[in-house]
Amino acid sequence: MTDFAATKAMFHLPEGMIYLDGNSLGPLPKATAARVAQAVTDEWGEKVITGWNRAGWMAQPTALGDRIGRLIGAEPGHVVLGDTLSIKVYQALAAAIDLVPDRRVILTDNGNFPSDIYMAEGLIKSLGRGHELRVVDPEDVENHINDDLAVLMLTQVDYRTGRLHDMQALTAKAHAAGAITCWDLAHTAGAMAVDLQGCNADFATGCTYKYLNGGPGAPAFIYVAPRHIDNCQPALSGWLGHEAPFDFDLDYRPGTGIERMRVGTPPVLQMAALDASLYIWDSVDMDALRIASIALTERFIAGVEARCPDLTLASPRDPHQRGSQVSFAFAHGYAAMQACIARNVIGDFRAPDIMRFGFCPLFIDAGDVDAAIDVIADVMDNKLWDDPQYKAVARVT
Repeated sequence: MTDFAATKAMFHLPEGMIYLDGNSLGPLPKATAARVAQAVTDEWGEKVITGWNRAGWMAQPTALGDRIGRLIGAEPGHVVLGDTLSIKVYQALAAAIDLVPDRRVILTDNGNFPSDIYMAEGLIKSLGRGHELRVVDPEDVENHINDDLAVLMLTQVDYRTGRLHDMQALTAKAHAAGAITCWDLAHTAGAMAVDLQGCNADFATGCTYKYLNGGPGAPAFIYVAPRHIDNCQPALSGWLGHEAPFDFDLDYRPGTGIERMRVGTPPVLQMAALDASLYIWDSVDMDALRIASIALTERFIAGVEARCPDLTLASPRDPHQRGSQVSFAFAHGYAAMQACIARNVIGDFRAPDIMRFGFCPLFIDAGDVDAAIDVIADVMDNKLWDDPQYKAVARVT
């Protein structure tokens, strides 16, 4: 699929809205409501508990995992869905630590999503084995990869600025130093092609409610490289990661392959929503998507910089060094974004001063970009942000 006018018709987009926040929550595919209704009425309603077998609910975490695997360059049978991204980050990091038992340093950067850092801190405290979480500037990560490193834990695309880490180069350097890598693909999966196998990545995690349009609360995924899967020990030894869950054995035995990274009960209705979205993604050419994404972000940057001198580009200028989002810094960024949202241009804000805009060619085109620039310029030129109603900070920004 390279016809993005056709994919745009597959999404429900509210009348008059320009939605530039798919990097935070993807919009609703038109097929989702019927697919979820089918899961509710035909599967849950008619099959009741037999749906676990007859509707294939128990197999969905790995079946959907393989469909996501195509988008992220994973080997078949090495991605599984379930739980939240924070849980999957915890699982990946715990397993990675165990693969390098004689080292104690976990390296990340201050552009990593805070939840990943929180999970690492919590894991370190619970282990009590003297591990150190070393947090550096994104630009300094490479300089801190050395022989005392156990795990390199990074989000590939910085959630604030869109800065893109070179997965292949950093993974190679980490491996040369004897370390293991954990990559968070929350802002990459569905935004651009990823090649986990080609980059020789060890572990990867990601969510499905952003670019993959699985809906609010959609399950996360975890990838484990084939060379590690039979050796990694699940830190969260949940029932469904057991070798034989329905033997009800009181002693845990990890399941075969990626199945051992399952924890809790699969979220059946959320998986149905994701299933509907993946029918779109199944046919998307990821290289064509990336080309279109770069064209849109370049157009947006040029237009905003030409008309809004008070906004400062916070994303890398080189499109090959950023993901599929563009961020601008402005001292009154929260209020300015609220003024844009009031005029149906939807982006979001990240403290302290970042106005963030996401671009997915599946439902955003050049006309949308130009119309968004007009609104942003109006907000800035006329200081529409300087209105008390836009300065009251909501719980979700």
